Amino acid sequence: MSVMGNWTARLTELGVELPEVAKPLASYVPAVRSGNHVHTAGQLPLVSGTLSATGKVGDDVDPDTARRMARICTLNALAAVNSVVELDSLAGVVKVVGFVASAEGFTGQPSVLNGASELLGEVFGESGAHARSAVGVAELPMGAPVEVELIAEIADGH
Repeated sequence: MSVMGNWTARLTELGVELPEVAKPLASYVPAVRSGNHVHTAGQLPLVSGTLSATGKVGDDVDPDTARRMARICTLNALAAVNSVVELDSLAGVVKVVGFVASAEGFTGQPSVLNGASELLGEVFGESGAHARSAVGVAELPMGAPVEVELIAEIADGH
């Protein structure tokens, strides 16, 4: 990857607005640049500082709702990236790691994380193709059903 895009214009075309960067819940920063990459901290599905739902996927939260929440997490991650480097300076997305607070027996973590991957595809096109891990966990901070972190690549010369 080395070509920049007009990703902010693409967000506007999609009718999507980046939220304000979520305030960290503990001793960390939302995103860090390391060389030509930006690594985000795990982002929860916060909207204006509030979780839109809590609980475990497959029990309190249905998979479709969790998928939409993964999309919100990803928007929060993009906002975190944008706080470190301009979104338009990105070549694309390299890796996504998603955590799903899963009820016993729930195995649909990859489907939930498709909410994140599909948004990145809509925004970045082929430059949004990424490696991904979808992990089921017992609990997430604040009782969140989903958490997403990502690694973005900065275009050469930025």
